[in-house]
Amino acid sequence: MQINTLIQYLTSFILFCFNICLFISINPYFCIMKKIAVFASGSGTNAENLCAYFRENKTVSVVLLATNNKNAFVVERLKKFNIPSFCFSKSEMNNSEIVQKKLSEYSIDLIVLCGFLLKIPENIISLFSDRIINIHPSLLPKFGGRGMYGKNVHKAVVGAKETHSGITIHYVNNNYDEGDIIFQEKLPLTKSETPKSLSEKIHVLEMKRFPSVILEVINSL
Repeated sequence: MQINTLIQYLTSFILFCFNICLFISINPYFCIMKKIAVFASGSGTNAENLCAYFRENKTVSVVLLATNNKNAFVVERLKKFNIPSFCFSKSEMNNSEIVQKKLSEYSIDLIVLCGFLLKIPENIISLFSDRIINIHPSLLPKFGGRGMYGKNVHKAVVGAKETHSGITIHYVNNNYDEGDIIFQEKLPLTKSETPKSLSEKIHVLEMKRFPSVILEVINSL
């Protein structure tokens, strides 16, 4: 009789522990928050879009804005999200550990470049191997490389009379726009396409695709 009672108690205890573990595993409040640092140099529309996308997410959060331009409008844009900003010079990024220390302070899991115009130095790339993501406004490897960003890309695409352009989301390595490609989506160009009209189309595509691809990547870490 005592053995049967003991077995019942043990069975109940095991079921209780199993249910607790199941509850914790499916409840986002018990999940470890994964943290994103956004690097930006300009107006910050992509950065703002990312912050809005992840604002209600219980497992992923944008926790830091890193910029080399204290006057960039992205700093103003992200104030409404109460995200701290961190400003540094090109020299500080390349020749000191100030950026690495700040990333460590915030326990950053993923760096996302949103119009960041400086080349990421090797010491940061090695520290965040396959954890730095960039979005480029063309179908790489076409129209990539040093100096190819923003309007420069769209002018080159239209000038080359391409029939298609698009976006490329890729990992960052030691060479401009040569990291492994994560995602691409293309769109057709019209015969009357201009750099301005193409820029507007690309911008819509970036707003639509960038956040969801980032979510997939960070959930795989």
